[in-house]
Amino acid sequence: MWGQGVRKRTVRNGMRLVMAALILIVLASFYHGQISDLFSLSSAAENRIYRLGMFWAAAIGGYGVVVTALGFALSPLKNDVKIGLIPIFLAISAMIFLFFYLLSSSVNAPPGEEQRRLRPGETITI
Repeated sequence: MWGQGVRKRTVRNGMRLVMAALILIVLASFYHGQISDLFSLSSAAENRIYRLGMFWAAAIGGYGVVVTALGFALSPLKNDVKIGLIPIFLAISAMIFLFFYLLSSSVNAPPGEEQRRLRPGETITI
């Protein structure tokens, strides 16, 4: 069964779902503040954006992994010869690289409030 090939269309659709989950993870992890500022949301709504983004990313990603595994298990169709999996694989690899780049740069960067310099006459409250 494994030597007969894979159903590339199903594998590609599953990998697209995994790609969508990675995009949601990046948006919810690193840009939830900017999204809440864009829509003028409160801090509670910003937390909700993060939690819902992570939930839906896990749900979509889990479903994508199951669909991809099912595509690997099924025998191929006649029109699966024309379908390439390399572009979506490279896109997923790029999203993983982007996630780890953003993660490493966020660890090294100081928080936004510490970057602002004090103006003359301002004091620091501890």
